[in-house]
Amino acid sequence: MKVADFVERYAVNRKNTDSIKWDAMESGFGSNDLVPMWIADAEFKVPEAVTNALKKRIEHGVYGYSLTPSSYYDAYCKWQEERYGTELSQEWIRFGSGVVQSISTLVNVLTLPEDAVMVLEPVYHPFMHVIEENDRRLVVSNLINDGKQYKMDFDDIREKIQTNQVKLLLNCSPHNPVGRVWSNEELEQLLEICREEKVLVISDEIHHDLVIGNNKFVSAISVNDGLYRDNVVMLDAASKTFNLAALQCSHVVIANPQIRARYDRFVNKLHLPAGNLLAQVAAQAAYQEGGDWLDGLLGLIKYNFNYLKNEFAIKAPDIEVTDLEGTYLAWVDMRKVVEPSKLRNFMEKKVKVAVNYGEIFGEAGLGFIRLNLATTPENVERTVVALLEALEN
Repeated sequence: MKVADFVERYAVNRKNTDSIKWDAMESGFGSNDLVPMWIADAEFKVPEAVTNALKKRIEHGVYGYSLTPSSYYDAYCKWQEERYGTELSQEWIRFGSGVVQSISTLVNVLTLPEDAVMVLEPVYHPFMHVIEENDRRLVVSNLINDGKQYKMDFDDIREKIQTNQVKLLLNCSPHNPVGRVWSNEELEQLLEICREEKVLVISDEIHHDLVIGNNKFVSAISVNDGLYRDNVVMLDAASKTFNLAALQCSHVVIANPQIRARYDRFVNKLHLPAGNLLAQVAAQAAYQEGGDWLDGLLGLIKYNFNYLKNEFAIKAPDIEVTDLEGTYLAWVDMRKVVEPSKLRNFMEKKVKVAVNYGEIFGEAGLGFIRLNLATTPENVERTVVALLEALEN
């Protein structure tokens, strides 16, 4: 599907629809009259199959206590195996209301208060919040930025694991915000360090369907034919892929039966919900019939990124745009053109665009901005043109 066709068919005006992205900028940015390029959801209607499946379920008119049908597990597992070679068993799968909620639950299942938990920064900021708000010790290993892409610092990871007696590592794959799709070799090296040092791993793979670069996505539970599977809990959802975030349903995949039993005991003690009926209806339809829609979205993301990168390369080469292998989030280094202390004022008062500022992802992100490309080419062009004009002035 051509980009123009995808936009014409699925783009929708979200203003005045109680959208956080469009209607809640006043509190965070001082005005709703900005181009919203921040929070990670999209300006596109879901696949028709999702809407049709939801309509059919709603017309039934009853929303009582419901089972997760075997057809849901079949659709999800088939999607994972056919697209990524990830083999799953139904008995491994549990449900959460979202990946961050599931990370919070797992931090409590897998560690004790004051235990050390590692992240690789810059990284999705709720990782740090979940660790600290649950009274665990945050340990940071900074990714290495070579100007084009980021890499893991394996020596630093091992040294800090040993020094701090780290018990758990949170990894983001594909990585938000730096856009890496970690290779099989990189994941194997990371997971081997964790295995040797007896560190458990939570692998947040919510962006795994959003790959536009050359690196093939590999789930942590598939690395080396599943060698590290018992040391990993994998999290993902249909929410980023198909724009379903508000339906609040995610997957918790635990192959290790001992860890799974610990998780089940903890969840049962808290009486947490075990899935969302309409979210599962929507996701099942998406997994069964949403492939063409996703291909259209990926084409749009690639188009938007190439436009952004090329315009800056030609007209403002001091703005460094990190290569985007996965996610729909561009990670842009503004340090050579705007002082980090002035960046917020520049973006909001002069460019009039709402972005996520890099420092929320860790100190290494200071002076960077994160731009959401899951929007219309018109919004991306407005952002780039306004930014370039503001720099000239």
